[in-house]
Amino acid sequence: MTIDYLKKILTARVYDVATETPLELAPTLSQRYENRIYFKREDMQSVFSFKIRGAYNKMAHLSEAQRKRGVICASAGNHAQGVALSAAKLGCRALIVMPTTTPQVKIDAVKARGGADVEVVLHGESYTDAYNHALTLEKEQKLTFVHPFDDPDVIAGQGTIGMEILRQHAGPIHAIFVAIGGGGLISGVAAYVKQIRPDIKIIGVQTLDSDAMARSVKAGERVTLADVGLFSDGTAVRLVGEETFRLTQQYVDDIIIVDTDAICAAIKDVFTDTRSILEPAGALAIAGAKAYIERAALTKNPIQHETLITIACGANMNFDRLRFVAERAELGESREAVFAVTLPEQRGSFKRFCSLVGPRNVTEFNYRISDQDQAHVFVGIQIADRHESGALARRFEENGFKTLDLTHDELAKAHIRHLVGGKSSLAQDELLYRFEFPERPGALMRFLDSMAPNWNISLCHYRSQGGDVGRILIGLQVPPDEMDAFARFLTTLGYRYWDETANPVYKLFLG
Repeated sequence: MTIDYLKKILTARVYDVATETPLELAPTLSQRYENRIYFKREDMQSVFSFKIRGAYNKMAHLSEAQRKRGVICASAGNHAQGVALSAAKLGCRALIVMPTTTPQVKIDAVKARGGADVEVVLHGESYTDAYNHALTLEKEQKLTFVHPFDDPDVIAGQGTIGMEILRQHAGPIHAIFVAIGGGGLISGVAAYVKQIRPDIKIIGVQTLDSDAMARSVKAGERVTLADVGLFSDGTAVRLVGEETFRLTQQYVDDIIIVDTDAICAAIKDVFTDTRSILEPAGALAIAGAKAYIERAALTKNPIQHETLITIACGANMNFDRLRFVAERAELGESREAVFAVTLPEQRGSFKRFCSLVGPRNVTEFNYRISDQDQAHVFVGIQIADRHESGALARRFEENGFKTLDLTHDELAKAHIRHLVGGKSSLAQDELLYRFEFPERPGALMRFLDSMAPNWNISLCHYRSQGGDVGRILIGLQVPPDEMDAFARFLTTLGYRYWDETANPVYKLFLG
């Protein structure tokens, strides 16, 4: 059955609860990138996210009998708040299934939105557990499931953002940038815009570690990711929807992939222009627009003096996560370069190296005297643009200082910079691994307990970064004849991991 999305979007019922959010020019960002960059401020909705549009439109189109029986959803984030507020507005019973690991602040926020009409059910340790339980309750209690993205009414509700953009900006628009998780937002926006203004490019943005839609489009079929990164938790989707995949294939022009540092830099950019703080998923579109301009600058057709619209789609940010965002924003904007530099352990070499740094601002410097003939320095230096790090590295090398550029090395940025000077002759048969695990109270201890008791932990570095994911560096002493058992252990552990044993920075500072 062909769905007339233009009609569904034009007749969508969203404005009982949603507002027409402003389309604001970002003056500082526009000047820096020589284009007119706008923010569509969906972070200014009452639930600080666009999700209220799709959830309410779905529920408003249910029959009286369906609303009386009630609705159900599985979510630990913005969709849950949208369903809760919609239920309160419509006088509809709602069950919201959340993982038992959901922070209490999010549970309280959902209850506050929905009041007496909303019941929160905690089940399982993951979203998948909660989702499967919600499907069971749906059948048992004859409830209506409100999908976060793969539903025509939800898609149409999100599509009203595209309708507003064209109404608010009648002039030429080069492209609209949209974050992609499951695909509901970009499907709705694209389905409307492409039928009214097909000349406007619709460009999706995904994270490097949650790019299910990009991989699916490339493969020509939906691809399920084995795991997803959790920094941009609002777009951490392993499998996109059937309908959203179809609409993306039909209408979306391109998908840009960005990393965590680029998202952090985009959060800072939005703050600079608006004094508002977006969540990582909310800043994805801004990061994508910047990457799009930078990519074009390397070609014969740079993007200049064009109108680029980015959807700032959410602002449910955990305050404690800002520590990590601030730390990584400079790297994402290529304003900081990080190096490992080898100095001859002789008088005057340290001072000579500092003279090469010159008047540049030093953001970090780690040095410890060595009993060898060489010492290794970990140094961060503020730079004007991304090309300066290479020039600095060459300058150090030309003056006799062996240099390793670590600006894009995750091990160095997340852990080594806090561990410089930690070599030990006792660390025989040591393997070095980075792990990520869902962050929750007691999670670190449970993770350490999962380490095999017969393998000695020779190194451990962990910093709470206020997010939904914990990052830990572990050194394990595994005898060579136990490597097969260790490989089996990694397979069954169930956490994302990276082998850093051969990383040069480990050899320099810890190995």
